[in-house]
This record gives sequence, C-alpha cells and structure tokens, in this order.
Amino acid sequence: MNNEDIIRYKKRLNKKNNNIDDNYFKKYLKNFCIRSFIVVIIFLFLAIICKSNSSFKDTIYKNVYETNLSFTTFKNFYEKHLGGISFLDNMVSDVKPVFSPTLEYSNSSKYYDGVSLDVTNNYLVPVLESGIVVYIGQKEHYGNVIIIQGMDGVDISYSNMLSTSVKLYDYIEKGDLLGEVDGNKLYLVYSKDGKVLNYEEYLK
Repeated sequence: MNNEDIIRYKKRLNKKNNNIDDNYFKKYLKNFCIRSFIVVIIFLFLAIICKSNSSFKDTIYKNVYETNLSFTTFKNFYEKHLGGISFLDNMVSDVKPVFSPTLEYSNSSKYYDGVSLDVTNNYLVPVLESGIVVYIGQKEHYGNVIIIQGMDGVDISYSNMLSTSVKLYDYIEKGDLLGEVDGNKLYLVYSKDGKVLNYEEYLK
C-alpha cells in the first residue's frame, strides 16, 4: 500500500466516522424530541384535569407542595417508561468535585430525631451522599435546614446551617461543599418515606 492509498483510506475512514456521529446525533435528537413531546402532553393533560376536577387538584397540591416530592420515584419511572437521560449521566460522571473532604467531628450525641455533631467553628460541611436538594428553610429546634434526597431514596437533613452554596432542586455530588455551620454544632437526620432512620447505621 503506497502513500496515496493510505491517504485515501484515512479519508474514507474519517468520512465513515463522521457519518456515524451524524446518525447518532440525529437519532438522539429525534428521541429527545419525542420524549419532550410526551412530557408536554402529560403536563397539559394534568393541567386540564386539575382545572376541571378540584379534588384531583387538591391531591396533586398535597403530594407536590405539602410533602417531599420523591425524585427517586420520578427518576425510576422516567427510566422505566421513557429511557434514561444518558447524555446527562455522562456529563455528571465526568464532573470531578473540587471540594471533597470527609465529615469530621469530635463528638456525637442524640438530638431529637437525629444526631448532634461537635464540629469546628463555622465548619464547612461536605455533602455525604449524592442527590437532589428538596428543602431549604427553617425548622423548630434545628434552625436553617437543607434536605438532600439521595438516589436510594434516603433523605439527609443538614441543620444549623449558617450559609449554603446550593439552591432548591440542585443536583449535587458526594463531596461537594454544602455550606457553613452556624457555630460548632451540626445536626443530621436520616429518613426515608417519612420514617426516621437510625443515624448510627450511617455514621460508621
């Protein structure tokens, strides 16, 4: 095989690879449009029902606004019936957290439904498990609370927070910086489906 044959072969190979990439993109774009169309149809259908049926509207309001929306259930439903969001999974897996310390504390003790941890003053709190922020606000006895729902459905409440670097419905990775503790006490509560879990099983 002479040099001209090698050059022609490389050109054919590059053209073939470009065609494969184009076909993959077109196929992905088509699937994405179909899934988006299905989501829009479902949303409009629910909006029409809510407008015409007050009891159904009250049920939707209760499950979405008065209780934590289960993103794990939604994610599993979406993957089962509409397929996974593979390109987002790839993007998330490629992101490397800059801040990745482990949780450090000197002492732990029972505190209402969870545990109180003695930490350094204004301690920077790492995210213990990857998940979605489902609540940010004040709660009695706990101060400023941030709840992250993990991909396994376990909610972790981080309480007595002075500041935070996250917003509601953010997806955050394990090891990311969550925020700063107010003083030297961090309160954690583990729960799933509304039931409090034993924190000792998670703080090993």
